Amino acid sequence: MSKFDYLVVGSGLFGAIFACEAANKGKRVKVIEKRNHIAGNVYTKEQEGIQVHEYGAHIFHTSDKKIWDYVNQFADFNRYTNSPIANFKGEIYNLPFNMNTFNKLWGVITPDEAEAKINEQRSVLKGKVPENLEEQAISLVGTDIYEKLIKHYTKKQWGKKCTELPAFIIRRLPVRFTYDNNYFNDVYQGIPIGGYTQIIEKMLNHPNIVVELNTDFFERKESYLREFPKIVFTGMIDQFFDYKLGKLEYRSLRFETEVINVSNYQGNAVVNYTDSVTPYTRIIEHKHFEFGDQEKTIITKEYSKKWESGDEPYYPVNDEKNNHLYKSYKKLAEKYGNIIFGGRLGQYRYYDMHQVIAAALQCVEKEIN
Repeated sequence: MSKFDYLVVGSGLFGAIFACEAANKGKRVKVIEKRNHIAGNVYTKEQEGIQVHEYGAHIFHTSDKKIWDYVNQFADFNRYTNSPIANFKGEIYNLPFNMNTFNKLWGVITPDEAEAKINEQRSVLKGKVPENLEEQAISLVGTDIYEKLIKHYTKKQWGKKCTELPAFIIRRLPVRFTYDNNYFNDVYQGIPIGGYTQIIEKMLNHPNIVVELNTDFFERKESYLREFPKIVFTGMIDQFFDYKLGKLEYRSLRFETEVINVSNYQGNAVVNYTDSVTPYTRIIEHKHFEFGDQEKTIITKEYSKKWESGDEPYYPVNDEKNNHLYKSYKKLAEKYGNIIFGGRLGQYRYYDMHQVIAAALQCVEKEIN
């Protein structure tokens, strides 16, 4: 019999929180991680005195005070406010879409003028209920913004035309008739001072937790299933079952990171490139997440690509076909009483960080209490 109560597969947010909370309740936990570092996709690494978000930008936000207080146990957060900008062929627009965007695009000054312009442009739908992302976007912000700031960026991001994507993907898109560039509506927002990795380090720093890096679950899958009474699996649910029902779709990312000998490259942490010619979707300038004044800067160009075997899966493609296939996998998973599937990949859904934390805390509460 194993000397551990749980094997946690993956040291990202979900796995680390489960391990931390289970250990605090007296359980013995082994955490295995296939990468050579902990923290999953929230991993940050210091370079040139700058905390680099190695797997894409992560900006913490929530309106749940319980979640905010929970994460603040492990790090102090700064006052960073997410205010990305869009670059369309050299034209700069504020995101989310707000009065600054509308003024730059149309010269309108008042909310009434902006709403009138959008109403005029959405009339091309002739009252039709949106059936795809293109129609949903036009119904929200009109044709001009759709053509310049949504159409090509979305195609790069998802690898499909907007007419082939479901409407729900863009329904939560913020549209404001105020001069407010804050992307999120949440009460709490910020970046941990000193990066995210420290948070996971503190979560896993417990005498009841053992961590093994460079350890692939699938190299010893059958042994793990025999040895451990319970397993928390945060990887791809279809891979766990050897893709026996078929492969779920994911989007992957490729990153190009470089150190540049200037103190300020683009003047903002996040710049989205919304034209069809620029191959990357955005450039991240990491120092701006922590208001850095270093002499050098570090940027990352982010490219979206179709997931293929061997790639890191980042985004589940939650269309009707894939969601139906996931339900079949979920039904299969329910037959395994000793396996808990968690996180973005284990539950095949898009999670923000605060949602992962809430799901992990709920899971461990249900499991142990």
